[in-house]
Amino acid sequence: MLEKTLKGILVAIAALIALAYTFGYDYLFKGIRETYLRGESGSSIDDGSYFKSHTIVKGQSIPWIKDSLYNQKALPKNLVEDLKQSKTASFLIIKNGKLIHEQYWDGYTETSKTNSFSMAKAVTVMLVGKAVEQKKIKSFDEKFAGFFENYNNVPFGKYLTLANLAEMEAGLNWNEDYNNPFLPNAKAYYGNSLEKAVLLRGFKDQPGTQFEYQSGSTQLLGFALRKSLDKTIAEYASETLWQPLGMEQNADWNTDDFGMEKTFCCINSNSRDFAKLGQLFLNNGEFNGKQILNQQFINKMRTPTQLSEGAYGMGLWINNDAPIKHYYFRGLYGQYIIVIPEKDMVIVRTGMDKRETFDDKGRPVQVTLYVNEVAKNFLD
Repeated sequence: MLEKTLKGILVAIAALIALAYTFGYDYLFKGIRETYLRGESGSSIDDGSYFKSHTIVKGQSIPWIKDSLYNQKALPKNLVEDLKQSKTASFLIIKNGKLIHEQYWDGYTETSKTNSFSMAKAVTVMLVGKAVEQKKIKSFDEKFAGFFENYNNVPFGKYLTLANLAEMEAGLNWNEDYNNPFLPNAKAYYGNSLEKAVLLRGFKDQPGTQFEYQSGSTQLLGFALRKSLDKTIAEYASETLWQPLGMEQNADWNTDDFGMEKTFCCINSNSRDFAKLGQLFLNNGEFNGKQILNQQFINKMRTPTQLSEGAYGMGLWINNDAPIKHYYFRGLYGQYIIVIPEKDMVIVRTGMDKRETFDDKGRPVQVTLYVNEVAKNFLD
């Protein structure tokens, strides 16, 4: 009887495995291996090393200059308590171009590399902007079908532009759900092929008519960028951002099994280097006496779109409704690079905040808390 039961169980398992491969859900096995079997309930800021990656090579490092008041003023108690409760790994403040405060928890340090998650979306848009500047891509108005002709044969596909993808107005048949393992985010994150996960999924709306945040949009943007280059996207990021910005460490950009970067997420870097991306915006695209990104393009990225009701630009979340206006790179579980122009400040927060709450435009309320508390306690 026991032998028959075991055989039955093995047959059922084999059938489930066969069905998973038949219907394209084989990525679930990798997801289980990289989460539950490692004691995690899902993706984490530390899982970058479990995936293949391309290195974003740094050049000559230009470390942050520390302010004369570096770490001399403690963060307010209510903010520290919130940061601890939200499992914060790092919290950095740059003021007037200098590092004035940095704090780490739970064993993380200034050299710890953590997953950017969707902060990489803004980096992808930055790289496309640079490719336009270098005439590798005609403009953001270029049709996506110019890169992938099959989109001319998909309903609504011929209308899709790179701007639609950057502004989250693509209208893709894509449900942005991070918890359901059967939906496209999980397949893109854990699957072996981004082409299978993202390309030719179809549309539910005509591009340019609705704002809807979709990771698939930025991945399609990444496919267009890759087609315009004679190198990997990580190599291009090294050449156009990491080296000119004097980053302190190499970064790792996770890829699928075929070497395509997950441009919707997954740049693994340290918080000091993330902060330099924010400082670049604060400096209107200039760093160390050189114009790294065109100021007109920088302004376009941080200008809110009408369809997003002022909440999103090109790869950046924006809050001009707040008493202290700010915009930011944003990633899952509270990865933020926050730029506060009127205070000449950049804030970086990394960690595993699974209790995020949002305003009526889909913006996390924690960001406003960080902005208000830092601005109040780090006055000139």
